[in-house]
Amino acid sequence: MAILDTQVFKAIEYLEQGELVAIPTETVYGLAANAFNENAVANIFKVKNRPSFDPLIVHSSSLNKAVDFTQTISDETWKLAEAFCPGPITFIIKKNSKISDLVTAGHDTVGIRIPRHPLTQLLLESLDFPLAAPSANPFGFVSPTTAQHVEDQLGNKIPLILDGGPATVGVESTIVDTSEAEIKILRLGGLALEEIEETLNRKIDHIQTSSSSPKAPGMLTSHYSPGCPLILGPIKWDELEKNEPIGLLYFGGKPKVLNNIVPFGLSESSLLEEAAQNLFKGLRFFANQKVSKVYAEKLPEIGLGRAINDRLIRAATKITSA
Repeated sequence: MAILDTQVFKAIEYLEQGELVAIPTETVYGLAANAFNENAVANIFKVKNRPSFDPLIVHSSSLNKAVDFTQTISDETWKLAEAFCPGPITFIIKKNSKISDLVTAGHDTVGIRIPRHPLTQLLLESLDFPLAAPSANPFGFVSPTTAQHVEDQLGNKIPLILDGGPATVGVESTIVDTSEAEIKILRLGGLALEEIEETLNRKIDHIQTSSSSPKAPGMLTSHYSPGCPLILGPIKWDELEKNEPIGLLYFGGKPKVLNNIVPFGLSESSLLEEAAQNLFKGLRFFANQKVSKVYAEKLPEIGLGRAINDRLIRAATKITSA
């Protein structure tokens, strides 16, 4: 515990000085800065090469503390927080002037999350300010689920990576817009849609597309690149080329093996929770292999399968220019 205490103390010092620190959460690792310090927040965008129109999530140790930098918090938000916080859920809430427009990309709302990881909980409880923290990776690439992933991509750009072990959920938080009367899911994630609907006792709409000015992070069409084309859909085995290495991201039992196929199994036992934990690990695996493309099939559209499919669709989307 002494080593962890030392890490936390160092993280506090860096964050108070306006520096960036990579922090562990149960979903993915985040790149954190003082959410009240515009210069520190601007450095997040610079280090990630992230477009300024993509807003950041603000992390707090509790929803009670978030009252300080938001406007009215709805009864539904409190109900969901009581059921799932700390945990993999983010609330879109009307902000007040303490949160700058840089954090929210000009929107009058802010994403608030209470992460479950004990190390980051301890850090947040020790600070006098919340932390703005997107995933700790270059923009558009696979989100990191271990400290080593952060080290590989951003290690020379930040002074400290708070190592809290592998992420236990493995995909980003579910984002729920509770800023208006009609609640919407803006991003599928580590908390299943069914659990939210059961808690609120009603169906919730899911927004599947976004403009160039998204209200929440993770809504842009193209994201999560494995470093080569990802082809999503039923695999036509007879059409696979035999003269080049091809990646195969599979779910369930092991598929037939061809000499040119480089496989990665999300969960041979067909467990959605295990597949979510392994998704970014798998995409990162192919980024380090010499494969020309990656084939993948959609998972069942239930529970965390929806969030996994959402990430696969974005990984498979090509950016086109007008």
